[in-house]
Formats: sequence, structure tokens, C-alpha cells
Amino acid sequence: MKKIFALLLTGCIGLFSQASYAQEDLSVFGYWTYYDGVPSASLYKHLVKRASGQLDTRAAAIAKLKTKADWEQRQVAMRKVLSNAVAAFPERTPLNAVVTGVAKRDDFTVEKLYFESRPGYHVTAALFIPQIRPAKSPAIVYCSGHSANGFRSAVYQNIILNYVKKGFVVLAFDPIGQGERGQYTHDPAKINAVDEHSYAGTQSFISGMPPANYFVWDGIRAVDYLVSRKEVDASRIGIAGRSGGGTQSAYIAAMDERIVAAAPECYITTFDKLLHSKGPQDAEQNLMYGLEKGIDMADFLEVRAPKPTLLVTTTRDMFSIQGARDVFGEAGKAYAAFGKRDNLSMVEDDAGHASTLKNREASYAFFQKFLNNPGSPKEVEVEIFSDTALYVTPHGNIHTWLNGETMFSLNEKFTRKVVENRNHRRAAESGELKNLREKIISLTGYEKPTAKKEFIFSGRLQRKEYAIEKYLLKGAGDYYLPVLWLKTNKPASQTIMLLHEEGKAQAAGPNGIADQLASRGYDVVLPDLSGFGELGPGYIKSGDSEIDGVFLNLWYTGILTHKSLVAVRAEEIEIVADFIKSKLQKQTHLVAAAWGTLTSDLFHAAAIRTGAFVKLVYMNPLISYESIALSRHYTTKYALSSVAGALQSYDIADLVALSPQPMLILNPVDAESKPVEPDSAKRIYTKPSGRSAIDLPVIQCNVPAMNLASSIHDWLK
Repeated sequence: MKKIFALLLTGCIGLFSQASYAQEDLSVFGYWTYYDGVPSASLYKHLVKRASGQLDTRAAAIAKLKTKADWEQRQVAMRKVLSNAVAAFPERTPLNAVVTGVAKRDDFTVEKLYFESRPGYHVTAALFIPQIRPAKSPAIVYCSGHSANGFRSAVYQNIILNYVKKGFVVLAFDPIGQGERGQYTHDPAKINAVDEHSYAGTQSFISGMPPANYFVWDGIRAVDYLVSRKEVDASRIGIAGRSGGGTQSAYIAAMDERIVAAAPECYITTFDKLLHSKGPQDAEQNLMYGLEKGIDMADFLEVRAPKPTLLVTTTRDMFSIQGARDVFGEAGKAYAAFGKRDNLSMVEDDAGHASTLKNREASYAFFQKFLNNPGSPKEVEVEIFSDTALYVTPHGNIHTWLNGETMFSLNEKFTRKVVENRNHRRAAESGELKNLREKIISLTGYEKPTAKKEFIFSGRLQRKEYAIEKYLLKGAGDYYLPVLWLKTNKPASQTIMLLHEEGKAQAAGPNGIADQLASRGYDVVLPDLSGFGELGPGYIKSGDSEIDGVFLNLWYTGILTHKSLVAVRAEEIEIVADFIKSKLQKQTHLVAAAWGTLTSDLFHAAAIRTGAFVKLVYMNPLISYESIALSRHYTTKYALSSVAGALQSYDIADLVALSPQPMLILNPVDAESKPVEPDSAKRIYTKPSGRSAIDLPVIQCNVPAMNLASSIHDWLK
């Protein structure tokens, strides 16, 4: 009976303890009403401030351009910059074009076809040919926006068929992931057409290939196909497209000199206005280090000057109309310097992100004038084809029909080649990780924090075995990090800085990992780093790149500015470590531990500043960036703690090799969040040179979550 009573009492105490925990307020910003409400936007605003400085530098350079010679010199420089930001295109290989069917109307025919923009990589398209035409006709490449059915969308067909009715040959092609190019159509993941751009594009970025490379090259090869046709006058090629098609048409026109006239619709604005409104959109719209390199959207027009360009805009578009007007004003100076100011024009209508009659007719008139194809610009009524009537393939998917390449499969091959080349370089360097730390700093955009160290004590809570102190700690920019310090009632021999992907409140909750460690006699310091806890998920809460609740747009902002999210958080880890040490007695040792996606950030911080911690603990760490690039169904959250271009130079195992401290790695996972077997984990983590055999990391797999604190305690003793 006494035993039963004791068990009941223990249970009641546990319930009381959890109830008392539930009443605690573990937030820090809630007290500081001046800061409350803005913390979750701090990371994005930190990056935008960096972007603003980069755009100011560009604006100063533009202001100095006065003459035609000035603009010509900038054109030469910016073509190189754009080429570098998109990356080198592959060699031109045979298109191997195949016409699979023909649809006929009284006054035009449609050839349904596919071609290979790269070997085995099929692009589905349709060539619309007017029945009555001269021997050589002007032609337009039409780029579709983010419609699931690609160019078959009724909106796009209406525009395409009106061009055809006015005597233009039109080649419309499906973008990656859309129309008949859905790469995940039959997969359980059910990734939609727009998400395919960013899901595969993120993998491409990690491997070092900007996804724009795939999109732009498809368009350039579409021009190759057009000029190969006997019906087409190669000296009269135009390009148009709306929304995502506006992106493609602007990029392709800037990078293919055969494009005579271009009319991007509902896309062109300034990055300043984009960053202050919707934020960056899907993967291919973000060029590698674009803002750092001085690229703004006006450059896509200015490198073409004085070739004819029409900006097609709406006043309530998601892409700011003020930004479009600013671009028109700046680019107009370039056209004026060439003596061709009238070759740049702009039409705007009062509408949202849409194609309006006024804008369509302005586009018809523009191409009629500059591609020398006179006629009436009035829109005519057209009969829209059904999707299936324009299918190139029997069942509406080129990948499953021909079993060809996808963006994922191409990047998979590219990744394996990148890793192989990296390993060869290592072998040539006798296995040494020569200058790798400097390369990591350069790639990530890490900068040693120099701001004045500042903290605000913000209150204390009492628990049975320890107290919880709250702090606001000045971050790497104009923002603060919320920090909880779990202080034991007895002097602690070791202090653990713990980073938790679910936030400090979760870790410090009843039976949370921090609670368990503090109950074992450790001081535990819990910061929320940028993007997590009170500092997450961030300003961007919509857009074309939200997948599984993860907003990749934020990651793309870091790519544009060459300031990875990992670099921001590595700097914050250093700031927190310095804060802890400033308040510790000398005999107390500082241990760093991380849980989940934040392990990548700690791997970087420990490799960059090797003396910050005496020991390192990683719980549920991602095994490698390579696993993201090679996993068809990777878990999206891991992207936010990855680095664009990392695989060209290093992987997580290299960060392990660069960290000399004793290291405990618990339950490593792959990019699909699946446990990694012990032998595989040991092979991967110990492959790079740099650590001696006696200080290789201790790796434990399949440790139950409830036993993690015990494993850490046993290892630290």
C-alpha cells in the first residue's frame, strides 16, 4: 500500500510540475513591448539591410554613366557578370527534335513537338504556323508563367493565338515542372508545378549550379529550334512571357543576342521594391550572389540597349509598379545614350497580376512594329484548344513517356562529378584540408562580429533544481537574440550552450532536453538563433517557394546577398559564446550542443572558430549536404541550414575534420530524415583527413530520445 501511495505521489508531483511549467512564460520579447512584434522579421531585415548597401553601391556606379561609351563599357562588364551568375552553359548538342502530332485550324497549324535542350533532357513545345504567310515570317518565343498546364493555359493560348492570327510564327514551350514536364507528377510527394522549380532548384544551388542555368538554356535552345525552321526569318525573332514567363523572357533576351525585340510582362521591377514587398520568389529568379555582383533587373534591359524592349506592367501587380517605373527611368538613360530612346517603351494598366486587353494589344503593336510585320493590333476572338489537344505525349508527361532526364537527375550527375573533382583535388593535396577554413568563410559570407557587446537582463524564474534567467543579447545586426540561462542551485562544472530547432521554450519545457541536462547539474544556455523560436519563421510567409511550411525565399535572399543563413547564425553562436564566457568563472568549461537542423550551423561555427568550445555535441544531425542533392524526396527544412555552392569545396564531414575538440554525434540522419546506420556514419564522418585516430568523433546511433540527456551526461563526465 505504501508503494502504491508513493507511486501516486510521484505521479501527482510530476503532474504538478508540468502544470507549473505550463504557467511559465519562457518568452523574452514579450516583456519588451518596444521590440515585441518584430523579432520574427529580424533575419530577413538583416539581409535586406545588406542588400540595400549593395544596391546603393550599384546606384552610385550607374549615376556615373553619361555617354554611349560609358554604357557600352558597362554592357561588356555586365554581360560577364550575368554569365557568371547564371554559370557556364553546356555545349550545344543535337536538338533531336521530334514532331509527334499536328493540330489544324482553318488559318494555322500546330506542330506538337519535343526537343532535347541537353542530351536526354526533353522540352515539350508547340509550333504555331500561320497558313498564309511570306516565305520567311517573324517569330516569337512565348514563355509561360506559373500555370500547371504550361502554355496550354487559356490565358496564354489567347495571347499566342492572337500573335498567330497576326502573322507571327510562335514557339511556346513548357517550363520545367509545368505542362508535360512535371517531374514529380506520379510521386507520393505530390509537389506542385510551381514548387518543382524551387524543390529541385535548391538542390541545384547546393551543388553550385544556379537553377536559372536550366531555365535560360531551355529558352536559348528554343531559339535554336526556331531559327532552324524554313518558315522563320532568323533576323526577326521576338520573345514574350508573363509572370514566371516574364522572368524567362527577360533573362533569355539579355543572354541571347538573336532576340531582336522583347516584351517581359508582369515581372520587371527593382530588387529594392521586391525585397520590401513580396520578397524573392522561386529558385530560378535568384542569381548566384546577384545583388553582391551589382545586378538589378534594369540590367536585363540595359545590356540589350538599344534593341527594342517593352515593359508590360500593371499597377497592382505583385511585382511593384513603382519598381517597374524606376527601371524604365534608369534604362531610358541607356537607350538615350545610344540615341534610341524610343526603342524602350512601357505600358501599364490598372489591374493585379494579370494580362489585360490594353496590355495585350500594346504587345501586339510592339512586335508588329519592331519585327516589321504591320497590321491591326486589335485582339480577335480565338478558339482555345483543350489541354489534351495540345499534348505532345500520349498521357501528358514527357519524363514518364521517354524515361528521360529530369532537373533532379541532371543535378544528381552534376553533384557526383562535383564531389569526384573535390576528392581528386584533395588527393592532389596529400589529403590535407588546405586553406579550407578560409574557403568556408568566403562561401558562407561569414564575418567576425565586431559590434559592441550588449545584453539586457530581463528577469528570472525559479524551478526546483535551478533558476531560469532571461536575457536579450545584441545580435550581428540591428536586432536582439532572446536567451534563457538555466542556472543550477549548485556551482556547475560545465556550461552547455544548447541550440534547438524547435526553439528554446521547447527545449526548456517539462522533460525537454535542456530541463533534463539542468536537472543533472549543468548550466544550460538556450538562445533562439535567427529563424528559430521567437526569431522565426520570419517575415516572408507567402510566395512561390513555400514547401512543407518552409519558406525557401528567405534562403534565396541570403544567396542574392552572399550572406548565407548559416553565416548569420554562426556569427550569432560566436556572440552567444562570448557572452557566456564573460559571465563564467575561469574553471567552468563551455560545451556547445545542437539539435536537428541547427547542427549544421554549429558545425560551421566550431570549424571557423575552433577555440570557442571544449567539447561539441550534435543530436540528430544531417549527415551531409550531398544527401540533400542526391535525395529525390529530401526534407525541405534542411535547406535553410545549407550553403549554396558548398559541395564544390566541402561537406559536413570536412567541418568535423576542422573541429579539433572531442565530439559526440547522436542519431545522425540523411536528408529524408531517416536514421543513418553506425557503419555508414563512421565512414562518412571520418573520411576527410585532419583528425587523428585518437580524437575521432564518438558516434552513437539509434539512441531513444528519452536517453539523449543520459548519453550526453555519461560522455561529459
